[in-house]
Amino acid sequence: MLAFVLRRLIQAVAVMVTVAFISFLLFQHVGDPVVFLLGQDATAQQIRELRSALGLDQSFVVQFWHFLLNAVQGEFGLSLRQGAKVSRLIAERFPATLELALVAALLALAIGVPMGVYAALRRGTFTSQLFMMLSLLGVSLPTFLIGILLILVFSVTLGWFPSFGRGEVVQLGGWSTGLLKAKGWHHIVLPATTLAIFQLTLIMRLVRAEMLEVLRTDYIKFARARGLTNRAIYFGHALKNTLVPVMTITGLQLGGLIAFAIITETVFQWPGMGLLFIQAVTFADIPVMAAYLCLIALIFVLINLVVDLLYFAVDPRLRVDKAGGH
Repeated sequence: MLAFVLRRLIQAVAVMVTVAFISFLLFQHVGDPVVFLLGQDATAQQIRELRSALGLDQSFVVQFWHFLLNAVQGEFGLSLRQGAKVSRLIAERFPATLELALVAALLALAIGVPMGVYAALRRGTFTSQLFMMLSLLGVSLPTFLIGILLILVFSVTLGWFPSFGRGEVVQLGGWSTGLLKAKGWHHIVLPATTLAIFQLTLIMRLVRAEMLEVLRTDYIKFARARGLTNRAIYFGHALKNTLVPVMTITGLQLGGLIAFAIITETVFQWPGMGLLFIQAVTFADIPVMAAYLCLIALIFVLINLVVDLLYFAVDPRLRVDKAGGH
C-alpha cells in the first residue's frame, strides 16, 4: 500500500509540473496583458516600465521558474487585471464553486442511482423507456441551453427562483457558504440543477448498464437458487457490485463539475472560480489562468488518488493481486 501511494504521489507531481508548463506556455499567446492594462494610447516608455515591473521582460524559463516556486508556497503572483494576490482571489471564489459542485453531485447521485436501478429492474416498461428518453435529452442538450431554458421557465415565466447571483451567504472564518440561509438555497437550485443534469443522466445510464451486467453473473443465479428474495438479490448483492464503477465515475465527475462549472457560472453569474477564469481570459490575466488550471489539475489528481485508495477498501481482489505481485 505504501509503495502504491508513493508511486501515485510521484505521478501526481509529474502531472502537476506538466500541466503548469503547458498552461503557462499556452497563455503566452492569448494576448498582451500590458496592452489591456494601459490601453492602445500608451507610450513605448510606459509599456517598457510596466512590463519590467510585472516581470514580463524576463525569459519564459525564468518566468515559469518563479511561477513554480511561488506555486509550491501557495502563491501565484498578482492578478494583472485586479492587482490583488491570485491566491486570495481564488480563495474567495473557491467556496462558491465547491458548494455548487457538491450540491450538483449529490443531486445527480440521489436521482441518478434510483432511476438507473429502476430502469434496469423494470426494463421494457413505459417509465423505464421514458427515463432512457430523458437521459438522451440530458446528454445531448448543451449546458448553456439547459440553463437558459430553466431561467426562462422558472425565473422569467413562473418567477419561482432567481436567475443570477449566489444570494445571502454566511462567513465561517475564511469560508463562505449560502447553504445556511434560505435565500442561499433559493439561489443555488437552478445552477445546481443545470450542472447536475448531464451527470445525472450519465450516472443513470451507467447504473442501468452495470446492473443488467451484474444480474447476468453466476453468483446472482446461485443466490436465486438458494432461495433469496428479489430484494436481497437486487440491493444486497447486485447493487453493491454495481456501485464500484459508479464510485469511480462519480469521483472523477466531481472534479469535472468543479472544472467545467465555467458555463453554468457564466449563465447564472455565479461568483465562483469559473467566472473568475472567464474574466481572466478576457483580460489576458496569465497568473489567474495558470493558477486556475493548476488548481483544477490538483483537484483531479487528489480525486484520482482517493478513488484508487477506495478501490483497495471496496474490492478485495485488488489487494490479493498486489500481494501476489500480479
